[in-house]
Order: sequence, then structure tokens, then C-alpha cells
Amino acid sequence: MIRTLVVDDDFMAVSVHRDFTARVPGFEVVGEATTGAQALARVAELRPDLVLLDMYLPDLSGIEVLRRVRAASTAPLDVIAITSAKDVQILRSAMHLGVVHYIVKPFTFATFRERLETYAAARSRLDHMSEPDQRDIDRLYGMLRTSGGGSLPKGVSAPTLALVADVLRETRHGMSAAELAAQTGISLSVARRYLKFLSDSGAVDMTARYGHAGRPEHLYAWAGGPRG
Repeated sequence: MIRTLVVDDDFMAVSVHRDFTARVPGFEVVGEATTGAQALARVAELRPDLVLLDMYLPDLSGIEVLRRVRAASTAPLDVIAITSAKDVQILRSAMHLGVVHYIVKPFTFATFRERLETYAAARSRLDHMSEPDQRDIDRLYGMLRTSGGGSLPKGVSAPTLALVADVLRETRHGMSAAELAAQTGISLSVARRYLKFLSDSGAVDMTARYGHAGRPEHLYAWAGGPRG
């Protein structure tokens, strides 16, 4: 489980983010904070894997909290910014300090889930790397790219992509394009198009399965592993 700390100055937002996180398999909320001082104390006390960090806090900015955390500890800690801040300098500082995702309020649960799941997939891939080559590194960073509707290529729609991703996340041994097409009700050519998009972005892994005739068949599985 990815142990998560929720930090936001709004009690209602903390509750929403906690509930959203609980709905994403593989994550658990281990604490919450509504001020920068509380956030620093919770990080030191709980040593979470991930912090969902608001940039606007009543005492310290989220950027200042992150600077102090980075300066005080060498323990691995990932941060996803969840904020209404659209200031370019804040965004630049967040990137400089290693924020892995930046979610602008307001947002939907679908957007929230996508960011957490791509982060979890990248984290899982990184944990299994020993000596990554350039392709491995490119795929790792590609997994953190958003697949939101505004960035999708022509011929790839958000609803169908979500359907395909949900099916792939449930399979434990991978599936072929034909199996995906049969399970989702889309055509084989469409299934191949979406699998190529997800494979190119690093979200799914592709392996070969050899049949009786010795011809390879490509199998696709979600890079972060199945849910549950």
C-alpha cells in the first residue's frame, strides 16, 4: 500500500481528498494536516510515501513546506500538488522540487484517480528496475504524462480509453488485442490503436505469447499490476 498524507487548509477538501484516495486501490491515507506546521510534523512522525499537498496554507506555502522537507530528510517522499494555484513561479518551484503531478482545483474523481494510478504504475516500474536503459527511462517518464482529454491524439477518445484501461487493470496475466476487443465490444482495429497508444506511453507492458504454430501473439498488461 502507498501510505498517503493529505494536506489542505480546507477541512472539507481534506475530507474529499481522503475519500477519493480511499477509492483508489493500492493507496491508504495515514494522516492529514491543515497547516504547513502540521504537515511538517506529520511527515516527520508518519514518514508517508506520498503527500497530497496544497500550495496555499495559512502559515507556510506548500512550496516552503516541500523545501523544508527536502532539506531535513533524505528519505524518499513523493508529492502530488493539489491546488488552485496557477502562478507560473509556483509551478516552476514545484517542478524544481520534484512534484510528480500537479492537479488544479476543481477536478473530477476520474482526473484524481488517473493521476494516482499513473504515479503508482511508475513507482512500481521503478521498484523493479535494476539497470535501466534509455528506453526504460523514457517509458518511466511517459507513464507520468497525463492522458486527459485535451492531450489525446486524434482517434483516441477519453471514454474509450478509460474503458480499455479499466479492463487492462483487472487482468492478471495480460490479454491480446482480440481478447480486449471481445471484452469491451470495440473492433479489433480500435483495440490495437488504443493498445499502441498505451504501450507507447508506458502505461502497459507488452510481452509475447507463442501458440502451437509458433507464431507470437502480443499480450498487454497494465504496468502497475492488477487492482487489488
